[in-house]
Amino acid sequence: MPATPQHPAPAPPLADAAANSGSGSTDVELYREKFRRRLPDSLVELRGPAEGVVEPPTTVVWSGLRAFDLANERQRMSLYRTVLAEGMRKDLCVLLNRDILLRSWPTLRILVSTTVRGVWEDRFPELRALADVPPARPPARRRRTHQGPAAA
Repeated sequence: MPATPQHPAPAPPLADAAANSGSGSTDVELYREKFRRRLPDSLVELRGPAEGVVEPPTTVVWSGLRAFDLANERQRMSLYRTVLAEGMRKDLCVLLNRDILLRSWPTLRILVSTTVRGVWEDRFPELRALADVPPARPPARRRRTHQGPAAA
């Protein structure tokens, strides 16, 4: 029976739809290219702050924590993870610091997506060389103690 408004043609199987819309590998390459275009030419271009509090623009961090204390390891890792994933070339150069990135890479590389990790390690051999360095142990969380009237 021919397709009519009352009897639409059945949807093609998912495999056929994927074949007709382009291969998944093409999508992956386009996604990788999105990150490649943002990369600086050299890690020397990463001249962001090495200390203090960083407040990235809302184009990079649009919800949650808005100011990151670089002295706090968890906040520093969170900032770098977000900037690597969301930042444009200018953001990378202004917000990331080369020395911090190199020192943190063994841990950062497991916090970012495999796409981001691959693109950065493909472009920068100094990061690839750190791939076998074990990540740092996470910092111990400070336990909060109740200091109310009963504690006195």
